[in-house]
Amino acid sequence: MKHPRKEEYPMRKDYTAMAQQIVSQIGGEENVIDLYHCITRLRFRLKDQNIAHSHADQIKKIPGVLSVVEANGQFQVVIGNDVDKAYDSVMANYSIQSALDGEADTTSTDDSKQGNILTRFFNVLSSIFNPIIMPLAGAGMIKALLVILTTFKWMSEKSSTYAILSAAGNSVFYFLPLFLTVSAAKVFKANQFVSLAIVAALLEPNFTKLVTGNGVKVDFFGLPAILMGYSGTVIPAIIAIFIYAQFERKVLNRFVPKSLEIFLLPMIALLIMVPATVMVIGPVGVALGNGLGTAVNFISQHSGLLAGVIIGGGWTYLVMIGIHWGVVPIMINNLATHGYDIIRPMVAAATFASAGAALGVFFRSKDKDVKTLALSSLIPALLGGITEPIVYGLSVRFKRPLIAQTIAGAVAGGFMGMMQTKAIVYVFPALTTLPAFFGKTFIFYLIGITIAFSLSAVLTYILGLGEDPEKATDNVTPNNELTLPFAGDALPLDQVSDEVFASKAMGEGIAVKPINGNLLAPITGTVTTVFPTKHALGFKSANGMEVLVHIGIDTVNLKGTGYQIDVKEGDHVTQGQHIGQVDLALLRDKGYDTTTMLIVTNTQEVGAFHITTDDQDYAFSDPQAAVEA
Repeated sequence: MKHPRKEEYPMRKDYTAMAQQIVSQIGGEENVIDLYHCITRLRFRLKDQNIAHSHADQIKKIPGVLSVVEANGQFQVVIGNDVDKAYDSVMANYSIQSALDGEADTTSTDDSKQGNILTRFFNVLSSIFNPIIMPLAGAGMIKALLVILTTFKWMSEKSSTYAILSAAGNSVFYFLPLFLTVSAAKVFKANQFVSLAIVAALLEPNFTKLVTGNGVKVDFFGLPAILMGYSGTVIPAIIAIFIYAQFERKVLNRFVPKSLEIFLLPMIALLIMVPATVMVIGPVGVALGNGLGTAVNFISQHSGLLAGVIIGGGWTYLVMIGIHWGVVPIMINNLATHGYDIIRPMVAAATFASAGAALGVFFRSKDKDVKTLALSSLIPALLGGITEPIVYGLSVRFKRPLIAQTIAGAVAGGFMGMMQTKAIVYVFPALTTLPAFFGKTFIFYLIGITIAFSLSAVLTYILGLGEDPEKATDNVTPNNELTLPFAGDALPLDQVSDEVFASKAMGEGIAVKPINGNLLAPITGTVTTVFPTKHALGFKSANGMEVLVHIGIDTVNLKGTGYQIDVKEGDHVTQGQHIGQVDLALLRDKGYDTTTMLIVTNTQEVGAFHITTDDQDYAFSDPQAAVEA
């Protein structure tokens, strides 16, 4: 596998520690297939996601990390506005493959076989659209500003200044198929420049002269061809490159002689793919894109209120699980086809409702740290449309603000949907992007975002914050005392046959040789993790102690056989509570060591703790050593 040169990613000093902690907790660079980032998140593809999953709580505590999201086959670390700096530091310090260079190693994990078809679909869309969102939004804002300048007669549409600025604003939209081609070729692992040549033919002057209108019929060697205009289209280029990637990989790379490849491969590709795209792929793609847009617009026109309620109230949740990318192509296609989009204003309802929740938290909370977080996250939301710091740092953490912003987003979204509010370009909804919504429905947009922001702030203040799970004091495990998860004989970790546990790399603790399979909660607190293979569980006490119970050595290979776990993530447990049953005899019959590790994974933060067994207590006060009491 070819790794990017470290000098390509200048290291940012302030983010080196963050990068090192993140990579360490996700299993090291050897566990990473590739990495890229979007506007707010580092998106890792991992060989073994269970490693990162088990350390999710520790990663959330790394300074600068807002949250962790596991979705679409990715381990996503939410950073916020400074995600590019964190990304640069990761790439500067580690030989990790960038997913953006199209050369990611696929030998360990085949994306085409990961997750269900819906997961793979959203993964593909995310990878294709992420790189072009920024130039799309920038060019869109220029188009919006020109609309304002000409509407108020501050600039003439006939002036050369207008022509030059119009070219800047139209560039991305006119050549959108080419931008998508570059992205799609990287994702589908096709030759980027051959791919560009195929799609560029659809925008070549000789071809565009033939297109006097969609649906015009011509012939190609006597075969009928229906011409379409492809400028600004979304779906045709993606479908064309997907098909070409298969053709290149399965046919051209196999049968074209290497000695002739430099001219024969692209020649055959162009001879076959350009006519195929003109005659079949392109028209089907245009029809599909128009059909999706028409369907969405039909729903909006006949039930704009309902559509707005669903999108305004539910968009935050779609973003949290990463499936909002399924809607982005429809929005962009609407803009290219109709010159406006009715979905983006509904999305703005969710954005401004998040900002309102932050303001409500600021006025309601008495905690200085919370007030600081609320105020600092409010600014990027209002000015840049970036809401992750609010969603993960406040709404999800306290729960009630999430309820408030959902209600406010639904109300405002319903209003804007009912009034058929339109966006004229694709942007992130924010105060700085107001020109993108300029037009006859602009007043409804202003009213809608005002409703979203104000109602969310008021509801958040009225509902309150509830209990902060990180500062709860009820049911605290007294004196950081742990008890064994199984009845049995205790032994020091350094006597365990697994080097990772014996070296105490995961934290200080103790091991036990179980004499029966009754699994007990070692602390009073919350279940933070139940591994899919059920061989390990994570717990967190109300005073912040994080505990891992790892049942057996190498038992992950059993894939859950022999384990019955009666609790799930989020459940509250009491120390000594029966939480499951393990068939120890089955584990031993299959040749597995049943030694169970009880580890405090945040040992250095906890400081002193002790583990009580049937015959004695073990006190731990030094992260490097344990002293028997």
